[in-house]
Amino acid sequence: MGKTYCVVGGGISGLVAAYRLRQADPSARITVFDPADRLGGVLRTERLAGQSLDVGAEAFVARRPEVTALLKELGLRQIGTTGVRPLICSGGRLHPMPDGTVQGIPGPGANLRGLVDDATLAQIASEPTRPLHWQLDADPTVAQLVGDRFGTQVVTRSVDPLLAGVYAGSAKTIGIRSAIPALAAALDRGAPSLTAAVASVLAAAPQTGTPSPSVFGAVDGGYAVLVDELVRRSGAQWVQVGIEALAPERGERSDGRNLGRAWQLRDDEGKLWSADAVVLALPAPRVATLLADIAPGSAAMARLIPVASAAVVALALPGGTPLPQQSGVLMAAGEALHAKAITLTSRKWGRGGNVELLRLSFGRFGDDLARNVGDDRLLAWSLEDLRTLFGITAEPVDYLVQRWIDAMPQYGPGHLELVEELRAGLPSGLAVAGGYLDGIGVPACVAAATRAAEDVVRAGRSR
Repeated sequence: MGKTYCVVGGGISGLVAAYRLRQADPSARITVFDPADRLGGVLRTERLAGQSLDVGAEAFVARRPEVTALLKELGLRQIGTTGVRPLICSGGRLHPMPDGTVQGIPGPGANLRGLVDDATLAQIASEPTRPLHWQLDADPTVAQLVGDRFGTQVVTRSVDPLLAGVYAGSAKTIGIRSAIPALAAALDRGAPSLTAAVASVLAAAPQTGTPSPSVFGAVDGGYAVLVDELVRRSGAQWVQVGIEALAPERGERSDGRNLGRAWQLRDDEGKLWSADAVVLALPAPRVATLLADIAPGSAAMARLIPVASAAVVALALPGGTPLPQQSGVLMAAGEALHAKAITLTSRKWGRGGNVELLRLSFGRFGDDLARNVGDDRLLAWSLEDLRTLFGITAEPVDYLVQRWIDAMPQYGPGHLELVEELRAGLPSGLAVAGGYLDGIGVPACVAAATRAAEDVVRAGRSR
């Protein structure tokens, strides 16, 4: 008979782990525990004005291979953007996002004119001539490194808008090795300046052979298509409860070998479940709680990972509403607007129909907007921002508000070492997966979940 696996958490990480476990052991009994009203976690596809719309993650970095490979493996279709680019709102004006940057950090020839002042442009131009004092394996915050080399305006007006959109955080709190590992690696290899390091990252970017390769991809039909296919392929049983406690089984035979399964789980209704191995695919705070007694060192590491909350207001405006031909707008720090980013979904993905779809994102690390501000106020703020930016006064045909509470991990300096220690402290047959480990994007979650499944399968073979 196959083994029994329990996966705690039914987001993309948990579902990929369940699917990989099924591939490794076709006869396994796999149970996914998640109390939500549907599986998928922050991958959530809704209907808005009759059209499907992702209201959690809406895209993935197409140059990372994990999701592209998974979609091909599952026979699902990947789509790309139309190629339109975003704008940055800074100083109350809309600016094109500069070319030739890595996460907003300028390389040779990058043109930030108009976005930053002349003194900052001069500092950017002179950066290669100034000595760079980089220590091997250093992990400063993005703001420390970029602010020192290029000035604070580059941080607040070019870098922060991107990081706020991805992490719901800021350059002041995110470590360079987590945000841009390739850039840190270039500096470790001896790049003589930050400009040169950015140039090496840009030169190493995969070339697709097409004139305008899409940086971002999405699933045709929405992420719900991927979620449904992973559920089907995994053959996992979904139990709609939360797990309150996790402990090793205590029964042993006279020869010292385990009498039954390796792990016992207790759900929030008091029922006990047994498993040969467990994958915890939960946010860091919940992982810390479950590991407190059985892996206190790992639990301590999980507690050190702060989290932010975010909210998305999805709008359907009347067809023909005059939106710019851009993918969206990212807000620089300190702007007199409420949203941190606007995605012009119909422009970005070329969505047709009789409405214009767009999403406004709210919430940054350290604020409580997503948790405490009501739907009506978030909607009013959204319409106010659209009037301020584009002069749009049209009333929405349809709208919805989606909140993600404590769902956005923050990757501070030293995060990679923290995660390494967290994993090293786990008992055999127990693994972790999730966006708080190796990256917040869907490709990183797929990679971490695949690793978790491989870890518990390997441990089971040696048991």
